[in-house]
Amino acid sequence: MKKVILGLYILFLIFITVFSYLFIDPNLIYLKQIFTGLAFTQRFAVTAIYASIIVIFFVFYLIFLNFFKRGIFNSREFKLIVGATALILFFAYPATVSYDIFNYIATSKVLFLYHENPYLIMPIHFTGDPILLFMHAANKTALYGPFWILLTGIPYFLGFGNFLVTLFTFKFFTLAFYLGTIIILHRLSKNIYLTAFFALNPLVILEILASGHNDIVMMFFALVALYFLKEKKWFWLILFLTFSILIKFATLFLLPVFAYVVFNYFKSRKVDWEKVYYLSSLLMFLIFLLSPIREEIYPWYAIWFLIFIPLIKNRLMKYVYLTFSFSLLLRDLPFMLLGTYFGPTPLIKSVVSFIFPLLTVIYFLLAKSKFVINKK
Repeated sequence: MKKVILGLYILFLIFITVFSYLFIDPNLIYLKQIFTGLAFTQRFAVTAIYASIIVIFFVFYLIFLNFFKRGIFNSREFKLIVGATALILFFAYPATVSYDIFNYIATSKVLFLYHENPYLIMPIHFTGDPILLFMHAANKTALYGPFWILLTGIPYFLGFGNFLVTLFTFKFFTLAFYLGTIIILHRLSKNIYLTAFFALNPLVILEILASGHNDIVMMFFALVALYFLKEKKWFWLILFLTFSILIKFATLFLLPVFAYVVFNYFKSRKVDWEKVYYLSSLLMFLIFLLSPIREEIYPWYAIWFLIFIPLIKNRLMKYVYLTFSFSLLLRDLPFMLLGTYFGPTPLIKSVVSFIFPLLTVIYFLLAKSKFVINKK
């Protein structure tokens, strides 16, 4: 039974990888030989398939969690699943529902190729650059912190000036941080089953391994900072927390938690680490909810709070986070179907983003009130 499930899962990942290439931009000259245009001409069929992929992915996710909980799977299967997922989705086309990876490359080119300040100079200024044909934020200066831009020098130079090689070195870069995050989470949770809550979450997998978003890099450094906080290694704590903040600034919201722990250390008080992880997740969830002030809620922002799922015990919070990870993936469906960000698309995206988490909260409240009534 185990081998059948794992075999089906691997075939499913291969299907996702092949399916992703339906979304190649018509102006992406480097892959024009395999451009089909189906994602733009057969919107209903493609949207239905993508919706099915999300549902099936969560079915596999729940099966895996159940198997780890019951001891049917152990660390060997965990490594196999993570390894197979990372390897297969590494080859997926990373711009199915987001073009951020092109923005990463363009910003790094501004600094490392053209030797200009990406906070002052937009990619659109370099009119002869082919990347302008298919990136979607050419008229914006750098959107991320200085440490992220410096880090992108690693995958950029490893690409040796070849766009396709560079595209996949950027993917490999975020993949490495995904694996590093899993290692840190396992050290903190000391439990494969709990670690799987984050590592095998479909949103995490699709947004990091398939799309290559840099949020995992920011949260990796934040998590390592928490680890050094626990070990009372102050220099490394400050260094890694600074790195995290200088990638996307969202982890500034974690400063009160770090201050709380340091205050308790100096007062020689025992630190409740369960409370620390709970507050950390809550603060990152808060900044996630506030993100529409800047632009809008994006699915990959959920990585900010999902990373704490293995470390928190609050049952309601866990279920809300998990249902958010399902709902947020559905946000891509309206645009995929309608082909526009206007009209009913924004309303539909908002509804699908919050409907399942809201229903989860209502269910827990009703279940709790029923328990209280029965107890009386």
